[in-house]
Amino acid sequence: MTNPSAHPAHNESASAAQAPSRTPLKPVAGPEPKPKPKSFLGRELKHLKTNRELLLLSVPGILYKLIFAYFPMVGLIIAFKNYRYDLGMFGSKWVGLDNFRFLFTTDTAWRITRNTVLYNLGYMVFTTIGALLLAVLLNELKARYTRFYQTALFLPHFLSWVLVGYIAYAFLNHSDGFINRTLESLGMNPISWYRDSAPWPFILILVHLWKAIGFTTLIYFAGIMGISGDYYEAARIDGATKRQMALKITVPLLTPLIIIMSILSIGSMFRGDFGLHYFIPNNSGFLYSSTDIIDTYVYRALREVGNVSMSAAVGFYQSVVGFILVLLANGIVRKINPEHSMW
Repeated sequence: MTNPSAHPAHNESASAAQAPSRTPLKPVAGPEPKPKPKSFLGRELKHLKTNRELLLLSVPGILYKLIFAYFPMVGLIIAFKNYRYDLGMFGSKWVGLDNFRFLFTTDTAWRITRNTVLYNLGYMVFTTIGALLLAVLLNELKARYTRFYQTALFLPHFLSWVLVGYIAYAFLNHSDGFINRTLESLGMNPISWYRDSAPWPFILILVHLWKAIGFTTLIYFAGIMGISGDYYEAARIDGATKRQMALKITVPLLTPLIIIMSILSIGSMFRGDFGLHYFIPNNSGFLYSSTDIIDTYVYRALREVGNVSMSAAVGFYQSVVGFILVLLANGIVRKINPEHSMW
């Protein structure tokens, strides 16, 4: 019997089998190189490719803004020129800020500026409060009734101010108006609505609410629909009333939306609603002290004098002041609570 250890070849293979296998060491890899940041153009192209469907949907709105809002901005130079039709927009004489002096040197400058600001403040406050109240009430209705009231509230938004002016005239006419007929039937004296300026701040606010509150109500109602029902369910378990849920849950969660709507309204503080202040008072000269604003005053001056440059200067002034007010309002909100600011 032969000894296996006597064969050297067998011993070498056995020792090789018993020895641990040695694998070649891999070189230690360093940190992976960071990808080079894409250029601005590359990032934008990627963004366009990712959101191409949404961008296609926004094309009509973009074209509308370009055609009716941005392209006409070239005409702002008319505000700094003595515009003449025969010389054109670029050929007219440059007069600098002379056109802006018209608004500040007239005797009625303080009156129309005061009326414009105070009316817009009143519209903003009353519309916000009324729209919030109606939105909360709509949320408490059943679904089949909600649609009816939404339509009823939103319908006046589509009516032109000319038509609303005729409706107001049917109520306020001295001889045949519905209100004076009612007063006479009660044994009271009729009121000359288009000669007495005292009640017109209340009339204009009431008409504005009737026409504009529906749109704002639907915005706040949509915000309420986005609030999770868990908050209200927990409040019901704790025994909270409807009023407490509205004040402690609905209004605080709608605060960012309320702030955004208020900031946008502040931007229009120096730009009044021409249709409301021209057609509802029926352009009565007896009411100018209470109803006249910057827009109606400039319109009458433009119609009588025909100074296009002055009208463009006032419109430019209103836009610049509105833009500054938006920046200031947003800056104040950002200081108080950055999460509620627009940017």
